[in-house]
Amino acid sequence: MRQDLRENRTAGAILLNMLIAAVSLFFNGFGIYLTIQANIGAAPWDVLSLGLSRSLGILYGNAAIAVSFTILLIDVLMKEPIGIAMFIDAVVVGKAVDLFNRLGLVPPCRSLWTAIPVLLAGLVVLAYTQYAYMAASLGCGPRDTLLVGLSRRMKRVPIGAVSVALLGTVTLIGWLLGGPVGIGTLLCAFGAGPVMQLAFRTVRFDAAGVKHQRLSESLRVFLAK
Repeated sequence: MRQDLRENRTAGAILLNMLIAAVSLFFNGFGIYLTIQANIGAAPWDVLSLGLSRSLGILYGNAAIAVSFTILLIDVLMKEPIGIAMFIDAVVVGKAVDLFNRLGLVPPCRSLWTAIPVLLAGLVVLAYTQYAYMAASLGCGPRDTLLVGLSRRMKRVPIGAVSVALLGTVTLIGWLLGGPVGIGTLLCAFGAGPVMQLAFRTVRFDAAGVKHQRLSESLRVFLAK
């Protein structure tokens, strides 16, 4: 059963992993909420979503969903592997942030002394929920898939440089739309990776070793008699 669950060989295993992914992504939204409430500049992709939210007068979650599905469409056009969890990611995370905003659990920080710990706490939450989400083996996030897809098409450019260029472009567009840019943006851009790597090490998780199931493979399992 453990092997079936890990490799999504049965419909029951896929449904359970979808639930695990959804719960993980819900709390991933809490991590994003914390980094925003730190109030010293949002992470690059959140700068874009917040900028879109402010310029269009819509909720952050709706803006994030629009951004996520746009990226998903690009991933599809690039013929990158798409998994069920990518659609869950596109919907759940943004609306979870809206819920936490409505609940008002953490007020916006007013000084660096409170902002830095809150932002770091958000990065830690993001790291561990990312582990739980990726362990479900139902697809990486739309943004990660986009980065990998771009890197495959620019083989002479290091993936780190591609990542910096992508995040820089996203941040610039978000800033022009009114998104919050600050020291927190830099901390998220350059700190999220090391925090995630440390978190993965504590649970002995090898993200590169996960074989994510494509949407077409999941559908075959569900349709199999």
